[in-house]
Amino acid sequence: MEYVAVIGLGCRFPSANNPELFWQLLHNGVDAITEVPKDRWDIEAFYDAKPVTPGKMNTRWGGFLQQVDRFDPSFFGISPREAEQIDPQQRLLLEVAWEALENAAIVPEKLAHTQTGVFVGISNGDYHRLLYRDYYGIDAYSGTGTAASMAANRLSYTLALRGPSIVVDTACSSSLVAVHFARQSLQNGESNLCIVAGVNLMLTPEPTITFSQARMMAADGRCKTFDASADGYVRGEGCGVVILKRLCDAYKDGDNILAIIRGSAVNQNGLSNGLTAPNGSAQQAVICQALKNACLRPDEISYVEAHGTGTSLGDLIEIKSLKTVLMQGRSQKQPCWIGSVKTNIGHLEAAAGIASMIKVILSLQHREIPPHLHLKQLNPYISLEGTPFFIPTESQPWSAATKSCFAGVSSFSFGGSNCHVILEEAAAVPITTDSEIERPLHILTISARSEKALLELAQNYANFLTFHPSISLASVCFTANTGRSHFGHRLAIVAESTSELCKHLQAFISAKETSRIVKRQLSSRKRPKIAYLFTGQGSQYVGMGRQLYDTQPTFRQSLEYCSEILLPYLDKPLIEVLYPQPGLNSALDETACAQPALFALEYALFQLWKSWGIEPSAVMGYDVGEYVAACVAGVFSLEDGLKLIVERGRLMQALNLECEMITIMSNEAKGRAVIQSYTQQATISTINGLQGIGISGEPHLLNNVAVVPELEGANTIELPISQTFHSPLIEPRLAAFAQVISSVTYSPPQIKLIANVTGQLATDEIATPEYWYRYMHQHMQFAAGVQTLYQQGHELFLEISPKPTMLAMGRQCLPESVGAWLPSLHPELEDWQTMLESLAQLYVRGVSVDWSGFDRDYPRRPLQLPTYPFQRQHYWLQRNATENKRLHTSQSQSTKTYPDI
Repeated sequence: MEYVAVIGLGCRFPSANNPELFWQLLHNGVDAITEVPKDRWDIEAFYDAKPVTPGKMNTRWGGFLQQVDRFDPSFFGISPREAEQIDPQQRLLLEVAWEALENAAIVPEKLAHTQTGVFVGISNGDYHRLLYRDYYGIDAYSGTGTAASMAANRLSYTLALRGPSIVVDTACSSSLVAVHFARQSLQNGESNLCIVAGVNLMLTPEPTITFSQARMMAADGRCKTFDASADGYVRGEGCGVVILKRLCDAYKDGDNILAIIRGSAVNQNGLSNGLTAPNGSAQQAVICQALKNACLRPDEISYVEAHGTGTSLGDLIEIKSLKTVLMQGRSQKQPCWIGSVKTNIGHLEAAAGIASMIKVILSLQHREIPPHLHLKQLNPYISLEGTPFFIPTESQPWSAATKSCFAGVSSFSFGGSNCHVILEEAAAVPITTDSEIERPLHILTISARSEKALLELAQNYANFLTFHPSISLASVCFTANTGRSHFGHRLAIVAESTSELCKHLQAFISAKETSRIVKRQLSSRKRPKIAYLFTGQGSQYVGMGRQLYDTQPTFRQSLEYCSEILLPYLDKPLIEVLYPQPGLNSALDETACAQPALFALEYALFQLWKSWGIEPSAVMGYDVGEYVAACVAGVFSLEDGLKLIVERGRLMQALNLECEMITIMSNEAKGRAVIQSYTQQATISTINGLQGIGISGEPHLLNNVAVVPELEGANTIELPISQTFHSPLIEPRLAAFAQVISSVTYSPPQIKLIANVTGQLATDEIATPEYWYRYMHQHMQFAAGVQTLYQQGHELFLEISPKPTMLAMGRQCLPESVGAWLPSLHPELEDWQTMLESLAQLYVRGVSVDWSGFDRDYPRRPLQLPTYPFQRQHYWLQRNATENKRLHTSQSQSTKTYPDI
């Protein structure tokens, strides 16, 4: 039988708004019971110590949540008007389910149209009663807002889920029965993931009055489970959600497995001593069946989370049932502990089972059994002396004779529907990757739907890191990047340590700017277009990309693949050219080596960005870079591209024309005017912008050109290249290269490609030898190419090169306010710093990043991080005062004394 993994959870319980706080409550033995808050009902009007006084209740107590009137409807696409009509139990489910998915590091949007099931235990309908008392307040949303079926259906609708969507109402056992149904749905292939929940809120006094009349309520408002003074239970409220997946799938997907559901069973009391009376034989049967389904022996169970409501008869029957079943094959050296969370937070009724289950999951994770409260003197009819069964009045370390710890969870309804679930602790799964290396820097992204929420989330992360200073920064960033939705208000931070990340978060919260913090609000949902700019010769330097080569497997593999292809063409391996041993010279400034080295490096950078999901809408190259751009666009293969660039480099190296290239910060008209008398020895090779041209020619002539009066004051830059390109000066010697370009197989570009000869989008001509022949001796229209990209809607420009040479030129071609110009590498900065700072800029501008791909080469495990800070406001039913008065005139005074929340 296929077991089921618990991979995420969320909760709102009395005095515990999340799993971490819930564990603290359990560990510290906190009693979370309080008097009935004034915003529920006026307890003074309803309380009477006599348990059967008509219209009264004999308890003043309960386990209550705070601010159940508050909700963040806009987050879920719900209008304020509809929000007021929605049962707050449904609203709680939406929020806690979202938190549970985040706890599981699952992006909710990725579940759309998947076979994800929703199983919800819910029984109470107080908000329905409140709303329908004023029939003038009923509107089109009232039905869907308060129908029990909508508790599951609304969640499925909101997340666009296609699996079963079922509400379970078996009273007190509802949510644990929902777990049972979800387990079956996963095992029979009906669902691939399940969201299982239980919810209960106490908004009106009527149910408590009913239970008081039935003498179910403890007078002191405490569940004194197994104690001699046990006299009933205290009601509680809350919401718990667990995320379930088949165990094999959880292993395969690298999920954080919190616990394993080994088995479960459901049955019914049938005809017994009374409709609400417990049935010992039925309890024994359901536990035995769950053990059988779990393939476990009774003596392997070392803890049972009992139903344990705190009634003298119910406690006695449950303990007897547990002893009868679990004593089988058990020695005195195999202890079994028994406890009940109802002593901490009360009986959560429909949500009681999920609360018990979450308690056990947390206990398994911490290998600790929390204290069971309010046990002063054991019920005299319960005999545990001389048995291996114990009730923990203090925290106990959880150890077991078996390799794993196993626990049972019981939930029995007052209508006779019984459920038992068996859990196993999850063994730590080793992280396996092909690489043991790690990058030195990491990037954290967080986002929200509003600026206020973003600030709150940043503060929550800062607090979390402060309390967990030794946590893995890599895993924190991995979880935040891969396991959260990405909203319009975005923040990205680059850091090398947890303490540095915390410092940057605090700087953001304090509105202080640092170079490693990038924040932006998206102005549109439209994905921005990215243009890749591949640079040419002159940008190379020894050691370019070395940090990536040492720490990034995808980059390294791409570079080494290029090196392997180049082995027949170069005198020494490419890697030795790029990264020579200390004391050895590199031939990187020689054209024959520089061109293939640049091609290979830029190709490897392209593959790295691509592995991160950063796909260009268009590509454009400059000199050598156009060959790389054409290659990645599909014009020719990598092998043909490298062959072309090797032969091109060899040709240029062999020309020995005594030529150089300079860049002059001047316009094209002036440039043409000053070289008109040197047309046989100097020529314009590139038009880089309105104020930037490249000129090729003999060195002494270029020196003359640079000092002519017309160019006085213009900045001149000599490029570190040994030959000239894109000039008619080389045309007489292109015959050999013409043979090479004719041997290549060409195809039309699959990505928009700018042809530098024209500065326009490439036509099919670029897939011909004639184009590449022309490219060698015609000047490049870089400025026109950038203008074309801009006209095509590109405003993000990412330079794929060892250093940013095209960015400054590109900025000059467009208005100053246009776009972002981002480098891949910089010779004066660490490779990772440049890459991640550019990635951060892309992210905050709305570029879709494959964060799983970003970390695919490294060992990662998702963590449990802060969840989304919902921005809640008051949403509650509005009643007409006149109608409210009229509806209550015939009712007793007591029913008029509790206010709306």
